[in-house]
Amino acid sequence: MHTARPLILLFTAATAVAIASRRIKIPYTVALVLAGLALGATHAIEDIHLTKELLYAVFLPGLLFEAAYHLPAAEVRNQARSILGLAVPGVVASAAATAALLVWSSSAADAARGFGWSHALVFAALIASTDPIAVVSLFKSLGAPRRLALLVEGESLVNDGTGVVLFTIVFSAASGEATSIGSGVAQFLGFVGLGLLVGAAVGLAVSRVIQGVDEPRIEITLTTIAAYGAFVVAEDLHVSGLIATVTAGMVCGNIAAPRGMSPTTRIAVESFWSYVAFALNSLVFLLIGLEVRLSALLGNWRPILLAFVAVTLGRAAVVFLASALLRRTREAIPWRWSLVLTWAGMRGALSMVLVLAIPVDFPQRQLLVTMTFGVVLLSILIQGITAGPLLRALGLVGKDGAASH
Repeated sequence: MHTARPLILLFTAATAVAIASRRIKIPYTVALVLAGLALGATHAIEDIHLTKELLYAVFLPGLLFEAAYHLPAAEVRNQARSILGLAVPGVVASAAATAALLVWSSSAADAARGFGWSHALVFAALIASTDPIAVVSLFKSLGAPRRLALLVEGESLVNDGTGVVLFTIVFSAASGEATSIGSGVAQFLGFVGLGLLVGAAVGLAVSRVIQGVDEPRIEITLTTIAAYGAFVVAEDLHVSGLIATVTAGMVCGNIAAPRGMSPTTRIAVESFWSYVAFALNSLVFLLIGLEVRLSALLGNWRPILLAFVAVTLGRAAVVFLASALLRRTREAIPWRWSLVLTWAGMRGALSMVLVLAIPVDFPQRQLLVTMTFGVVLLSILIQGITAGPLLRALGLVGKDGAASH
């Protein structure tokens, strides 16, 4: 009974916000966070919290699988250099740039005493990857150009896995565990590469079974097994479960759906995952709002603001560098898209969960938690509200939200 009550309240709030957001013309995700802040201030819901176990075991596999399921493999291959460049070396470079800016600005502004390189690198690593939940849901609602949306969606689906690996390596080094650049790179490649293999194996196995049956309910269940099974198997093998789930989703969407599903089954599967994504998105953003305590953030507004600026500038440096390197290739990124890619680098629940997983005896832990929560909140509210107007100002969507090319 105690578990059912907060879930009912959360779904009730999500339904009310979904209806209201259509009338007040702000992104649904932003409205959910605002509703979560209001509920948190009234202490109406206190029996459920956004934990690493909840995010990893329930939310991320479903959300990542649903998004990856709809990614056309041919289009992803055509943009592979751009997506992988932003999602792998881009995450590392963004973290390095963010840490450097944060150390310099904190020292210059005297905003956080005792905040050194080790703390800055840990913060930069956990905040470096754009949150797939935030970015994917936002761009689906904005009507951005197809290729631009593919870049944002493809990057965000990959860089969460690379971000988790980067955070694990950086935090181990900051905690005093002996490591080298070579071993770190090997660990990174193994974690990601084996995650790809696990996801491909699970996706292909499920696709093969789907080709032998013709029953929508069974095939929906099989895709659910692919989503959560790939994650569980990969985590049990100590490789990236997030990368495995994304890979399984793409395999099922590009092999199982066109080759093994009837038109009726495809509609049923897509309807099922569409609702799953809506429900999970709604709960995640409400829980983000519930976890934030505004009083703690207001008391540390200077380091939070410096961190937000450092994160944004670090992201901008990487995006514009990638754009320059790709300028003479067929994957050239227009400068207007670079602005959007920079501003679309929202942070979300993954960063919050990573910082909460830091042991309580780690130096400056409370400041890291406060900065992370503050940056996530500013990212969702400021960038979430202004992303649509930015697209329209740059002429990338029409006034009615239709994409302009």
